[in-house]
Amino acid sequence: MTPLFYFACTTLMKLVLLVFSRWQVIGKENVPRKGPLIVAANHLNLADPPLLAASIPRRIAFLAKEELFRSPLSRLFVRAYGAFPVRRGIPDREALTRAQQALDSGLALGMFPEGTRSPTAQLQQGQPGTSFIALRSGAPILPVAISGTERIKGMGSVLRHPKIVVNIGHPFHLPPVEGRLNSARLSQATDLIMRHIAELLPESYRGLYAEKGTSEGLSRVVAKGGEIAD
Repeated sequence: MTPLFYFACTTLMKLVLLVFSRWQVIGKENVPRKGPLIVAANHLNLADPPLLAASIPRRIAFLAKEELFRSPLSRLFVRAYGAFPVRRGIPDREALTRAQQALDSGLALGMFPEGTRSPTAQLQQGQPGTSFIALRSGAPILPVAISGTERIKGMGSVLRHPKIVVNIGHPFHLPPVEGRLNSARLSQATDLIMRHIAELLPESYRGLYAEKGTSEGLSRVVAKGGEIAD
């Protein structure tokens, strides 16, 4: 990651957001200022990664889909921004290793647990990559809810100054899992992450987690016998 490039990009993004949108960041005080951290957010638009970088007072290294690295120009930009590729849909050991290295060095790691942008702005089923990295590293997770970027569809929408809200929750740790980390336990851990994100979203964005994204639902998630259970 090039600090000067990252600073320049985030500064430019802040300027664009201030001029062309009604940008609001809630909960900035919840962000740990140092140490390993996994920033987990819902995903609505290609603008979400630079939006997070502009909204969170930490340098973030993002896991980005492999397709963004195929074009020389795109690859230059995303690499200079601090991103590294991940192959979606298959176990990517190299990406997992680089993610662990980033956390070991005290960086914040940006991830979108859904694995892709939501075409309907509704929260989709979470994928296990984020929970796997969190459980393996022991790093705290910072849940973040993004709303409003789904309205950005060309210059016309930008000129209408869409309201964009970044709601930052409190960091939390996944309950430790004893024994083998199997798919069922990863699914339960992923569900917990998605519940925390849903809790921060307006109700109309919660999608599959509409009934799970409540304080009552979160309070029922406990560690029991090394497993995560309702």
